[in-house]
Amino acid sequence: FFKQKTAYEIPKRDWSSDVCSSDLDVDRPVGTVVYTLMLDEAGGIRSDLTVARLAEDRFQVGANGPLDVDRLGHHAPRDGSVTVREITAGTSCVGIWGPRARDVLARLTREDLTNASFRYFRAKRLTLDHIPVTALRVSYVGELGWELYTSSDHGLALWDRLMRAGEPDGIVAAGRAAFASLRLEKGYRLWGVDMSAEDDPWEAGLGWVVKRDKGDFVGRAALEGRSDATARRRLLPLVMDDPTHVVLGKEPVFVAGRPAGYVTSAAMGHTIGRPIAYAWLPPATAIGTRVEVEHRGERYPATVSAEPLVDPKGERLRV
Repeated sequence: FFKQKTAYEIPKRDWSSDVCSSDLDVDRPVGTVVYTLMLDEAGGIRSDLTVARLAEDRFQVGANGPLDVDRLGHHAPRDGSVTVREITAGTSCVGIWGPRARDVLARLTREDLTNASFRYFRAKRLTLDHIPVTALRVSYVGELGWELYTSSDHGLALWDRLMRAGEPDGIVAAGRAAFASLRLEKGYRLWGVDMSAEDDPWEAGLGWVVKRDKGDFVGRAALEGRSDATARRRLLPLVMDDPTHVVLGKEPVFVAGRPAGYVTSAAMGHTIGRPIAYAWLPPATAIGTRVEVEHRGERYPATVSAEPLVDPKGERLRV
């Protein structure tokens, strides 16, 4: 699992509040992890970020590519109080998730990994079998687990130690297909596929990430008056009737026989035993609405469903 990574140092003030929709105030304690959006001046979603506060003056940003790094640097103050540094090339990351993830890591460290000591959306420095890592307890697949960051020269050794430690629990190396399936079951959005600068946060189901009471930020003025009620369209999950009807994305969706939207991303939902497709649809489309997805000249029946489709209370993430 890899994402673009950026580090920035903030010895004087937190300029990131100007470019991020969430509250990233410098009063947040070290070890806090925040999910946030970067918006453009029209309120569109330019990117989504995971920001971990590693020290009083140091943050690590999980970004979506070089354009995000450039945007952070562009908005940085010119007085030298903030340094933005690209660290992707020198960083390796392995994600370990699943109900036994804690058991596997416990074989490699003496650190307390219990929920009381290492809570969800927190970051800590750990040593795993002599390998220094920055561990973020976050999950893009909806299961208990961590993103583990180390330097590139330790990447292979970290992988080998995790695989050996996980053998008693049947650990497997899962790829992007598993990633896509699990994230869709949890309703996690993928920037550039499920949402872009053409969409505002409420349309994408991410209005909760916008903290309008925190002060000014890029896009705030354009979002005045916007809410779920003003959304021009909504991103909604479809569950296909037939377990063999797995679509690919970009297919048209029909409501009452008329074209109404299109699929953004799709995958087989192995936990629920049905294919899942997320689609842009009219805002009045209700849960339970019957639709059809056209794929290769055939229309496949599906139902608009409530999200998330798996573990709606998020209990697996917080055990």
